[in-house]
Amino acid sequence: MKPSRIDAIDALRGGAILTMIAYHLCWDLSWFGHVDWQVSSAPEWRAFAAGIAGTFLFLAGVSLTLAHQDGVRWRAFWKREAVIVLAAAGVSVATYFTFGDAFVRFGILHAIAASSVIALPFLRAPAWLSLAGAALVASLPMWAASHVFDGQTLLWTGLGTPDLGAVDYVPLAPWAGLTLLGVGLTRALTESRGLESLSRLKIPGMGGRILSILGRRSLIIYLVHQPILYGLVWSVSIVGLAPDRSANVFLLDCTKNCAITFGDEPVCRASCSCTLESLQSEGIWENLVSSPQDPDLRFQLNETYRICLQDTPAASKTDD
Repeated sequence: MKPSRIDAIDALRGGAILTMIAYHLCWDLSWFGHVDWQVSSAPEWRAFAAGIAGTFLFLAGVSLTLAHQDGVRWRAFWKREAVIVLAAAGVSVATYFTFGDAFVRFGILHAIAASSVIALPFLRAPAWLSLAGAALVASLPMWAASHVFDGQTLLWTGLGTPDLGAVDYVPLAPWAGLTLLGVGLTRALTESRGLESLSRLKIPGMGGRILSILGRRSLIIYLVHQPILYGLVWSVSIVGLAPDRSANVFLLDCTKNCAITFGDEPVCRASCSCTLESLQSEGIWENLVSSPQDPDLRFQLNETYRICLQDTPAASKTDD
């Protein structure tokens, strides 16, 4: 008998889907230079992304336990597993052609597929055993990490350092611990009959219904939303509507490096602004942006900066 769905779980997954869409839209806008948010590197953005990934892995454990609470339905399990593995492979291939060496080698779908297999022995075990397993897996990077796991071959373990970065990386340690946590907490609810109360919980109104529908279609939404968003933002960029943020980046970097030498940020900001304005007025700036390593253009940049720095009285006095 196919297990009935719990609306609250579907709604929670639907909320995670909406949050993921919002994050990926911000990532795309940052990637194409429409905004200067450090989505891929800033700690707060990384924490945001980790929260989304963790929610999906936790819910994978919850759903797995609910689907097989009366015994493992092997055909259904392996059918679901095959779909996720194929989807993960598709993500790897698509990101390889889009991002090159930064393609997804072991991302969220890879982690869900592998974590589901790891969770199998715990589906009929006492809740405390799953919770203990969750704690063990989550703690592995703190005491089992080793250079033996460095490189690409064993990157899926999470116990070493990959040779190359990726746009999505969700290794089993510590992330599979969240799937086991989902299994353990769901088993605890089952043992205490709390699952009956959860099954009666409904999210009211149209919003609740929409979240539940999104949660039931989470995989297909995951697979199609980012190509759509990426394509839309790329289209806006390709027609020349993306703002030129290279000037702002230059001013920030130039002022920062200058301040390290002279220790006077206002003076450095004035010198760097002078440099930028001179390069723009002489028609050099656009060529420099398109060919930043050109030695002649770099020489002109350095000379312009030197002249502007000398023409700034405070800077000249400091230099003397």
